[in-house]
Amino acid sequence: MATLYDTLSAKIPDWRYEVKQLLEEKGDNIISQVTVKQAYGGMRGVKALVCDTSSVSPETGLIIRGRPLLDITNILPEEVFYLLLTGDLPNEEALKDLQDQLAEHNDVPGYVWDVLEAMPEDSHPMTMFDTAILTMERESIFHRRYDEGLHKQDFWKAILEDAIRLVAKLPNIGAGVYRIRFKKGPRIEPDKSLDWGANFAHMLGIEDPNGILKKLMRLYLMLHCDHEGGNVSAFSALTVASALSDPYYAVSAGLNGLAGPLHGLANQECLKFVLEIRDHFGGVPSNEELRQFVWDRLNSGRVIPGYGHAVLRCPDPRFTAFIEFGKQNIHDDPVFTIVQKLFDVVPPVLKEQGKAKNPWPNVDAASGSLLYHFGMTEFSFYTVLFSISRAMGMVSQMVINRALGMPITRPKSVTTDWIKKNA
Repeated sequence: MATLYDTLSAKIPDWRYEVKQLLEEKGDNIISQVTVKQAYGGMRGVKALVCDTSSVSPETGLIIRGRPLLDITNILPEEVFYLLLTGDLPNEEALKDLQDQLAEHNDVPGYVWDVLEAMPEDSHPMTMFDTAILTMERESIFHRRYDEGLHKQDFWKAILEDAIRLVAKLPNIGAGVYRIRFKKGPRIEPDKSLDWGANFAHMLGIEDPNGILKKLMRLYLMLHCDHEGGNVSAFSALTVASALSDPYYAVSAGLNGLAGPLHGLANQECLKFVLEIRDHFGGVPSNEELRQFVWDRLNSGRVIPGYGHAVLRCPDPRFTAFIEFGKQNIHDDPVFTIVQKLFDVVPPVLKEQGKAKNPWPNVDAASGSLLYHFGMTEFSFYTVLFSISRAMGMVSQMVINRALGMPITRPKSVTTDWIKKNA
């Protein structure tokens, strides 16, 4: 049976050779230029990173290892983790092996719970989640083996071990944070017979008689897994990892970025907007009422949460996947109905207004409404779900970067005076 480790061991020499050849043959070729506007604009659009796990096409959206997202929405989070790492979908045996490893390592050390339970009662769930990960840094295989003199050609092996152990624990930690922070009762132990996403739903303790919440968590954790290497969370994590900080340090750094309102907190802002509409109209408005509400908001100088994306010029395929899930599984829910109506109303209004480069919805426009439907009304917890998923992409990129021997990240900065004199 070809395990994840065996598959990577077979592929990595070819990846290394391919990069070596590219550097020898095209190492001096120019792939981007930087304008003053980009230098002051967050490096938007500057091609200066390599990320093989996923790419984002303005016209297609997220593409994972060459596969458009909407072609693979049926796969489990464990399968997308394997795909991110190897470029292949696992066969039945390889999937079972990975699931067995995740189940084997999903127990969380007792000292982590001690730390979380000692934190102030009003701590933000992301602070608790991130603290738990950083607290576990002492468990790092890579840290220990590096100190023992691990050869750099084998860095990826220890990073992979850390990656699997960390990813295995995240649903347990996330669900524990939910129950501790919002006083939902005692923590629920993992069920090692369940898959990774279903186990998370189980440990949340939310009633799920028909198993639909488990289906949603599988989809949610799969859809948020990766989004290139230049988004704030991935870039922060990979920059820290490039210093050979272990995955516990690096993922923690990435999640600190994900906690920002311009990144991972966006979904809760979108849901607040939908609830504002519901409360304003006392239910579901007509399309014309909603259209006027949107215009009034725009004319007051405010944006429409969930619409527009820095890269995409099409509806976010993650939004599309969530909408399709909702249509199949959620009926007569005013919040989800408003989300659907917004999709009909907002893009034409934004086009008419003429200011938005992209009038289409992003993933945050839909995800919160589905969580809300299942009784997860604690908005501040939503980014923890995002984090559990996005960690898969972060650690997959770390494994690959260490396998390819990528150096420490160190772009050159210049001063404003330099730009005045030289631009």
